[in-house]
Amino acid sequence: MNQYSVWKYLLIVFVIVVGVVYALPNLYGEDPAIQVTSARGFELPLDLTANIDDALMVERIAYDSYEQQGNHLLYRFANTEEQLKAAGVLREKLGDQYVVALNLAHATPDGLRAVGGKPMTLGLDLQGGVHFLMQVDMDTARGQQLDRFVDDIRSALRAEGIRYVSVRREGNGLLTMLRSEADRDRTMNILRTDQSLQGLINKELPAGDTFGISATVLEQQLLELQQTALKQNITTLKNRVNELGVAEPVIQQQGADRVVVQLPGIQDTVAAKKIIGATATLEYRAVDESNDPFTAAQTGRIPPESRLYNDENGNPILLKKRLIVSGNQLIGASASFDQQSGQPSVSVTLDGVGAKRMLDFTRDNVGNRMAVVYIEQKPGGRKLEDVISVAVVREPFGKRFQTTGLGSFTEASQLSLLLRAGALAAPMEIVEERTVGPSLGADNVAQGFKSVVIGFTLVLFFMAIYYRVFGLVANLALFANLVLLVSLLSMLGATLTMPGIAGIVLTIGMAVDANVLIFERIREELRNGNTPQASIRAGYEKAFSTIADANITTLIAAFVLFLFGTGPVKGFAVTLSLGIMTSMFTAIMGTRAVVNLIYGGKKRVRRLLI
Repeated sequence: MNQYSVWKYLLIVFVIVVGVVYALPNLYGEDPAIQVTSARGFELPLDLTANIDDALMVERIAYDSYEQQGNHLLYRFANTEEQLKAAGVLREKLGDQYVVALNLAHATPDGLRAVGGKPMTLGLDLQGGVHFLMQVDMDTARGQQLDRFVDDIRSALRAEGIRYVSVRREGNGLLTMLRSEADRDRTMNILRTDQSLQGLINKELPAGDTFGISATVLEQQLLELQQTALKQNITTLKNRVNELGVAEPVIQQQGADRVVVQLPGIQDTVAAKKIIGATATLEYRAVDESNDPFTAAQTGRIPPESRLYNDENGNPILLKKRLIVSGNQLIGASASFDQQSGQPSVSVTLDGVGAKRMLDFTRDNVGNRMAVVYIEQKPGGRKLEDVISVAVVREPFGKRFQTTGLGSFTEASQLSLLLRAGALAAPMEIVEERTVGPSLGADNVAQGFKSVVIGFTLVLFFMAIYYRVFGLVANLALFANLVLLVSLLSMLGATLTMPGIAGIVLTIGMAVDANVLIFERIREELRNGNTPQASIRAGYEKAFSTIADANITTLIAAFVLFLFGTGPVKGFAVTLSLGIMTSMFTAIMGTRAVVNLIYGGKKRVRRLLI
């Protein structure tokens, strides 16, 4: 009686060991570090680490270690003084092509990091920083789409030589007025067959002085447009937040048209607003093929009709001042593979005005080069201009074209991202702003930690005094429960906030509820004259249904909180749910295993210390 199979003991030991391993990273501190990334998101060159080493060596700045994580380098330093000195040196050395951001890197040992061990992330309320809630103007996004349809219809009618009275927006739809019934029939055929005008529901209006066609946009297409605009804005915000050097920002969608931006560690809301609201655009310009850019760079004699830039490799290049197409005429860009060569490419779509300008230019410049210039307005009025792509015009094109000659699909994806995310797809405004000071965050951490320690200690004392040996077993399970909860939060990459700490404290109190029910049931069985062994077995078996019912109802409440709550409420719900599951494992299966080892098997027990 009261004996577990060997596999159950092995399972418990395995779970505890895994929990300890993944909870350990939270005991290590953080190292002052510097994060180096490309300002435009491209892959880092192979010689970058050598250049950084040379720059730091000249200034006699030593770093502890460095590592490459994806598309950024992370350098760890012994103290903040070395970190700040190195940041100043590297910013001057690398210039605007790279972002050098101060960071705090988790000091998790290599062995734990090798198995995916990482500590929990502190939330905004614990670390300090700024919080923005931004509203996306979806009405403007819909209006922009309708304006594009108006331009496309006008361009299509002009291309077919159809004279029209007017093409204009009419509420949430479009109205095209024509001069004759024949023109209306030809226009209806164009609206049905033109790929750029798909997604419209067209209807002929009764004949009068003019012949009209009413068009409305499919609701599904408008919804897709809103979601695309929202995702593009989120992508743009992530690119801009990279400029601030925030270690682990939170930028996520909230509802149908809002975006939450949380920047832990940032206290200057003015600087954050400048970055988030920064303006950026693109320009397509012709390459000056008749003059030598190297000579112009060396002598400083630049032709009056051209401007001197540096291409993506850092070499000088002359571009014509005359603008072909600007970024506000770009509708979309996506990475793909060229159907003929199978090479990575970027497919670009322009609006009606941009398509006409591009067609006029490419018709006269086949075989010449065209460059894409990325322009960003930096804080303080400084402007950054980068040539991010130079390609040869192979044939005339207008509304849709491909940029080929890219090294990899990753490069194509990054270029398409820059083309799309230069500016916001729809206007945004800050509807809520909060600032959390670092001292408040430190106080929150201290108070939260103190609450966990006090609650944990009081529960331990109560259980040990009131239930004696069984209370000590419950305390052991309670400690294992806390370790498992922390390890689960770490493995899931959860962000610890004050509501999350509240969930941990609540879990500690609730974790012993199951043991209290079991122990009281064992006492009742002993009072009824049952043997100690039979009382232990009856206590665990008869209390299980009550424990399960209580925890299931709590899980339902936590699920509802997670489903309908916002960020802090969701954090509390996640911690509470995980705590319930770990407490069920430790309080029932864990304590039963220890009690079986003490009293179970063939042991003759005359008295239970409970």
